[in-house]
Amino acid sequence: MSTVAPGQAQPSLNVVAQYVKDFSFENPRAPDSLRPKDGGPQITVGVNVQSRQRSGVEFEVDLKLEVSATQGEETVFHIELDYGGLFRVQNVPQQHLHPFVMIECPRLLFPFARQIVADAAVRGGFPPLMIDPIDFVALYQQYVQQMQQQAQQGQAPN
Repeated sequence: MSTVAPGQAQPSLNVVAQYVKDFSFENPRAPDSLRPKDGGPQITVGVNVQSRQRSGVEFEVDLKLEVSATQGEETVFHIELDYGGLFRVQNVPQQHLHPFVMIECPRLLFPFARQIVADAAVRGGFPPLMIDPIDFVALYQQYVQQMQQQAQQGQAPN
C-alpha cells in the first residue's frame, strides 16, 4: 500500500466476521467453590493479541483473554477465550498498517469477548465478571518495546 494523498479515499475498517475460535470454562471445585467465603476471589486477567494478513486487505485478528479467579491456593474458576475477527482494512498507509490492525481491531472485538466471559461466569454460578476496558495503545507500545529489546539482544521475535 502507498501513502494516501490528500483527496484520496479515507482509511476504512470493516468487520467481515467475528467468532469464537476456542473457549474453556473450568470450575474445578464445584459445588464447594460456589459457597461464599470471607473476601472475594483474586481475579487476574491476561490479554494477548495476534494478527495475520489473509489477503491484500483482509486481516485475521485473535483476541485472547485468560481469566483466573483464586482464593488462597485454590482455583475458583478459570476462563480462556480465543475470540477472532476477520477485518477488511483499506487505504491505510503501509507504515501505519500494523499498529492500526493491532489496536483498532481488538478494540472492536473486546466488548463482545468481555460479554462472553461475563456470561460464562454467571452460567458457572458466579456473579458477572466485567473486565475493565483495555488500553490497546499501551498494549501495542509494550509489544513494540519488547520487540526492540529482543532485537538489541539478538533474539528472534516471539
